[in-house]
Parts: sequence; C-alpha cells; structure tokens
Amino acid sequence: MTQARAIMVLGTSSHVGKSLLTAALCRIFAQQGYRVAPFKSQNMSLNSAATIEGLEIGRAQALQAEAAGIPSSVHMNPILIKPSGDCSSQVVVRGKIWGQTSAADYHQRRVEELLPVVRESYQTLSSTFEVIILEGAGSPAEINLKQHDIANMRMAELADAACLLVGDIDRGGVFASLLGTVELLDPVERDRIRGFCINKFRGDLGLLGPGVRMMEERLGKPCMGVVPYLPGLALEEEDSVGLPAIAHAVWPPRENATVRPLRIAVVALPSFSNFTDFDSLRAEPSLDLLFCRSAELLQHADLVILPGSKQTMNDLEWMRKNGLDEAVQVHARVGLVVGICGGMQMLGQELVDPGGIERQGSMPGLGLLPIRTTMQAEKVTRLCSGAIRGGSLFGQPLPEDCISGYEIHVGKTEYLARAEPFATLASGELDGCISADRRILGTYLHGIFDEDCFRHQFLTAARSFYKLASASLLNPWNLQRQESLNRLAFQVSASLDMNRIFAWVGLKYQ
Repeated sequence: MTQARAIMVLGTSSHVGKSLLTAALCRIFAQQGYRVAPFKSQNMSLNSAATIEGLEIGRAQALQAEAAGIPSSVHMNPILIKPSGDCSSQVVVRGKIWGQTSAADYHQRRVEELLPVVRESYQTLSSTFEVIILEGAGSPAEINLKQHDIANMRMAELADAACLLVGDIDRGGVFASLLGTVELLDPVERDRIRGFCINKFRGDLGLLGPGVRMMEERLGKPCMGVVPYLPGLALEEEDSVGLPAIAHAVWPPRENATVRPLRIAVVALPSFSNFTDFDSLRAEPSLDLLFCRSAELLQHADLVILPGSKQTMNDLEWMRKNGLDEAVQVHARVGLVVGICGGMQMLGQELVDPGGIERQGSMPGLGLLPIRTTMQAEKVTRLCSGAIRGGSLFGQPLPEDCISGYEIHVGKTEYLARAEPFATLASGELDGCISADRRILGTYLHGIFDEDCFRHQFLTAARSFYKLASASLLNPWNLQRQESLNRLAFQVSASLDMNRIFAWVGLKYQ
C-alpha cells in the first residue's frame, strides 16, 4: 500500500494556531499541485460539521478539507469527543455516536480500543493522497496523559511524520513553552521535530531575533519562521476558547434613528455548540451581535437567538435559573426570536427524554412554538438544502427562499395542532417551525446564515420589521472566506521556510 508523505503540526498548548496553520499548509500544498488532505486522529470540540456521507467530524477538519479543495471525509477525524460536563463526554467514532464515557475511562481503557480505527482511517487517506497534513491535539508534552495519547507523538510515529512545533507568542511565555515542550519529550520523539515556528507575532521582528537564535541553540532545532498575527480572518475557531467575550454591558434603549445597527443577542448557553453558526453574522457591518448570559441584555435587543446545545434540557434549566426563559418570552411578545437546533427544541411546548439520552424525564419548553421534541439515541447528521415555506419572514416578503446547511442533533420533533413548518427540504421532509405571525422561528439547520443570499434577506427582513433603513453594505461572506484562506496561505508561505518544509517530505516548492 502506498504511504503518503506526512507533516504534523504540533503545538505547545491548545489554541496556539495549529488548526489554521494546518489549513494553510493544506492550501499551500494544493496550490503547488499536490493531492493533500488533513488528518486529526482525535478532536475535542463542540463545533462539528457534517460530511457528504452524513457523518460528523470536527469543524476544523472540514475547514482544512475546504482549504485543500476536497470534500471532507470522516477519515479526516475518526474520533470526535464532545464534552457533556467536566468529566464526561460523548465519543463519536467515524461520524457516529460510539458511547458516553468518563475522562478517566476514556484515557485509561478506550483509547487503546480505538487505536485500530485511527490507524485504519489514516491508512485510507494515506493510500489516496500524496501528502497528509496532520494536526496534533493540545500539547505533545502532557506527561500525565502521554501513555495513552494517540493524537500527538504516537500518531507522528504511525504516520512517519516530520513535525513542526508551533508556539503562540500572543499568549506570552513562548520561549519557555517551546523549550519545556521539547525537554519533556523522549529523545526519539525530539528527533521527529524538524523545526519550530512562532505564531501570532505583533511588533518589531528585529527585537525577537536574539531570543530566536538562543532557542535554536538550546533546542538544536531551526526556527522555520515567524508568522504575524492576522486579524480579520473569516475562518472559524476550533472550539469555545475562540468564542468572543460574553457581553456584560447593557444596550441603551433603542433610538428612533432608522440607520442604527440591528441588535442581535445570542444566548451563550453553558453547552453552546456550533458557535461558528454566527461567524457570518458577526462579519456584517449593519448589525451589532453580542453573546450574553444575562436577562437584562435581552431587554433592548431586536432579535434573540437560542443557539445549538450539547445538553438542551440542562441548558434550558440553566436559563430558568437565570431568568432568561422569562426574558425570551417577554421579548417574543413584540420582537423577533430564532432557535437553531437545540434552541428550536427549547422554543417548543415540551422536551421528553424517556431513554435518558441527556437526562431522563420531561420538562416544559418555552411554549413559543407548537412542537414537541423527544430525545432519541440515534443522531441525525446530514447536509441539507431546501426552501422556506410561505414566501415571507418576520412579516416581510422574501423574494428568494432557498436555504442550506447541515443537521447534527439527537431528538425527533413532532408538530402539534396548527404548527407551520419553516421549510421544506430537498428530500421532501419538513424542517423547523414558524409562528403564525412569522416572528418566531426554529430550524434544525446549522450554517443557515453562511449562504450570502439568505443571510442578506434575513437581515433585510429583520431591519424592515423594525422600520430600519436597508443596510448600506452587505458582506460577501463566501468570497471573504476564500480570500481569507488565500491570505492565510500567502502569509504563512511568506513567513516560513517553505523550501525546507517541502524538503522534509522530499518535494520541491516553487
């Protein structure tokens, strides 16, 4: 069997930029004409994506596949861990729910059980592509977990990968973290690290030189370059560590001006999942979007969104403890409300969990939509497209009613008396629900705002509802996203010694 050439991006910690650097390398190798694919054996994230086959993988690997110009595959992320609490997680193996396990049980027993799955998925990719860009998880120097770590040096050995170690200078302590990481590795593991780079640099590069030279001497490894901090990339973060700060300041009362920003409040649930649903909205200059956890902040919002949740019933209970349920219900009397996935389930009359998928029993919903949801063991995961029913949104005409996105949820939602579905999918199935006055809607579709046409019409309808002037500028998100991937790849290729990196795997960079 042909073995692909492999490069692995390791980090001194989480959130040092491994995911985006992996995406950049995927695009650079693709631009050079090589068939390249990403791979991350084990990902822990509540941000996920659906593949063409209707399977679930980490959102970061879907982005990396996009950068490589190929469809995403479940083999790019064979194990996805979705935290359910501090010590418990749902484990998704090859895109389907494998089980629920404690952190201790997973690391002490389950990892070895799943290693053959990881190996097989990697070999599947390796036999199809010329180059694999692997991404590590967290740090390879987590000595308490190292014995059963299948995401870092063990995976590097399996793939025979040349490793690039990344440190984040924006977090501080980059030299200590680089040195400490290498010092904690075994000699054989150190040999796999061919070089290091410093990421997210701002300032005078000349002032960094003495430290870089000292690190090269101490580590016995070359610095492959310094990547500057790149603001404004329209590319999603891997997990909630990249979520913007929760807002605490209360909006002032609405002004009568017709040109003010539309105010959108997204309730930042404790088990907030797929917060990337709102990246495209946040990029729109005509709105002010805040993530909030206080009832007071909803008081002067125009539109309230309940997002996806990994623990819908627990998050609904949290809303009640913090008065957010009443705040949403009060807002719904006169304003606009949207629920996505778990957020839509909360808007219904009742949530029922007979099998204890989340928490056994039942609880009332917010009562804003005539639907009832029953939790089920089987997860629905699929890409979807369809059309909005009724030809209007928020009481405003909708000239173009096509939508697309992806479903990732447990729970089957049934329509009660006088319920009106939000959309009809291409499969003929119904999606979501919308109130009779068309001010409150729910949908199972994640990523529904990523399509420029629907997002712009959604914002136009919301602004019209509040008698606000049409937005003077609408952001072309999809174009901006491709431009961001190209800008990222250009800057990384200009910052790193690509000739040497390509030589690691016996290839030429032109």
